[in-house]
Amino acid sequence: MAQENKTEKESPSDVKALIQSDVYRKQFAMAMPKHMKPERFIRIAITAMTKNPKLAKCTQASLVSCLLDLSALGLEPDGRRAHLIPFMNNKTGEIICTLLIDYKGLVELAMNTKEVSNIHADVICEEDTFVYNLGQVEKHEIDFRRDRGKMYAVYCIITMKDGTKKCEVMTKAEVDAIRKRSKSANDGPWVTDYNEMSKKTVFRRASKWIKLSPEVREKLEKDDGQFETVPSAPGAPVIELKNDKNKKPTDQAGEVVDAEIEGPDAWKNVGDTARFGEANATKAKTLAQNITKCAEKLGKEKFMAIVGNQGVERMTEILKIEDLVKLTNELLDAVRDLE
Repeated sequence: MAQENKTEKESPSDVKALIQSDVYRKQFAMAMPKHMKPERFIRIAITAMTKNPKLAKCTQASLVSCLLDLSALGLEPDGRRAHLIPFMNNKTGEIICTLLIDYKGLVELAMNTKEVSNIHADVICEEDTFVYNLGQVEKHEIDFRRDRGKMYAVYCIITMKDGTKKCEVMTKAEVDAIRKRSKSANDGPWVTDYNEMSKKTVFRRASKWIKLSPEVREKLEKDDGQFETVPSAPGAPVIELKNDKNKKPTDQAGEVVDAEIEGPDAWKNVGDTARFGEANATKAKTLAQNITKCAEKLGKEKFMAIVGNQGVERMTEILKIEDLVKLTNELLDAVRDLE
């Protein structure tokens, strides 16, 4: 019992020492853009763990994966543009760290594409004057001399470099439906910064008009926990999960997703992900899980039409990890269009 208590006490400092080690400092430096400094990034990560002690209790693999994702995207876990949220995995009894990028962080990533000149999003309240006509926001007036009343909708306008504008509007009910699917629906910024998360939600829907990198697109399409995180840093994860090489990946229903292609559900099975190589093992498994979830949402007819557009008759013919990423992103686009 004494040994267990000692381990628990040492755990937070062990995790902090881990991400401050030279090995991880080099990993973060390799992944992040040149304008970022790994020392500052690590210092901000340590501050986040100090403010939220539960982060130190997360599995090392999940915490490091989130930090590598952030460093590759060029964002910091500062609690303003990106958040590290711990949640309990009831199946495994482990605390898992999940990455949540808020509206300001996504806007920064979108502006980095050099295709966008301006992004504006705001909530609409009962006392505001709001006019939406033929897909365009014609007027939004706010009288700051009085209380705006309850928020009932949110919108986003993306202005491109050529002057064209793309607009999306969502009701509060639509935003709350997205929130319910989030692993962090009752924790973190969904509770403390609801309006910002609402802006993020409508921006995600509007972002289909922006040409984004696969790494950024993965974060936009990750529906706050509805889909699993795909590590965006190059190469295999630094920390391998215990028995990972021998364990078959499963979806949320507990079904093996890389089993032999057979049976009535064969149309939504990616096949054995081992064909993508050991370096892409974790990423391929996560992509396969996301594809299965998309297939269930889209239905066989829509799903097969998209797979056909990839130029393959069966998913088992996809041999390059880049092609699997491309297919996953197209499926995620289709799922979002259903919302």
